[in-house]
Amino acid sequence: MRTVIISGANNGLGYACAKELALNKDIYLVLACRNKEKAEKAVEQLKNLSNNNQIEAIILDLASLQSVRQFEAEFAQKNLPPLRIIICNAGVQFIQRRTYTEDGMETTFAVNHLGHFLLVNLLLKHLKSPGRIIFVSSDTHDPSKITGMPAPNFQDPDLLAHPELDSTLKDKSASDIGRTAYTTSKLCNILCAYELSRRLEKQGLSTEEHPITVNVFSPGLMPGTGLAQDYPPLAKIVWDYILPLFSFFPKINSPQQSGQALAKLVEDPLLRQVTGKYFSGLQMIESSQESYDVEKARQLWDKSLELAGLSKDEVIIR
Repeated sequence: MRTVIISGANNGLGYACAKELALNKDIYLVLACRNKEKAEKAVEQLKNLSNNNQIEAIILDLASLQSVRQFEAEFAQKNLPPLRIIICNAGVQFIQRRTYTEDGMETTFAVNHLGHFLLVNLLLKHLKSPGRIIFVSSDTHDPSKITGMPAPNFQDPDLLAHPELDSTLKDKSASDIGRTAYTTSKLCNILCAYELSRRLEKQGLSTEEHPITVNVFSPGLMPGTGLAQDYPPLAKIVWDYILPLFSFFPKINSPQQSGQALAKLVEDPLLRQVTGKYFSGLQMIESSQESYDVEKARQLWDKSLELAGLSKDEVIIR
């Protein structure tokens, strides 16, 4: 028996992945979700579909550092099977307005990167080998790919958390700022994953005999999810109802297709020692050139420790 935690698992990719994993009676599923009602509904649906009662929800709001800490505290109090897998899946995108969390940080950066960064760091003491950590990113992080999204703009993480201090954004539209914040957050996911993989190996916490691997998964273009919640009405209709009709196209995936791929990535025994890699679906490919910048990854890691309020006593990975 092993425990799997999936953030944002009440719908979209997270739910589709959970539906696949729930069929394995050796897995205890924890759905880490912001909305209690939706999370409990997802738990009941999954139990009915899989005939598996080893599923529960724990509230997690990645826009609140306190909520992330509360999630870890509640998880620690439960007598669950060993934690083996953490899937950092939840994500948001705001293109009509700039929003901030209760901690005063830009929401896209805070949810997509910083909340998951804190979550993983707090859960590392519970993670048992062989363990796997998977960050869900996006091909939109790579400017060499044609995605219709702007290139990421990685800079001082203080400015990513507090874009109101960035004078270069004053003449940009809310749409450009929001979409760039999203692609930048997806780059942060990869920089963070690669840096965590390096640090685990350097500190001897991930070895050939007792591996803890960290990889990145891109679901590809996957319409029909909640990611378009802040789109204008017409664009939202296209994303939610029209594009899903074309999921038979090679470059368009349904949540079910991508969820199946993510579940296979979680369970594939051949990947037991594979770490620091980027997967587009089930294909291992190179991520963007910038994502391999070790200095940027170190800068992001060190500043994220500060922004997340992690004390030295809490940090396992240094």
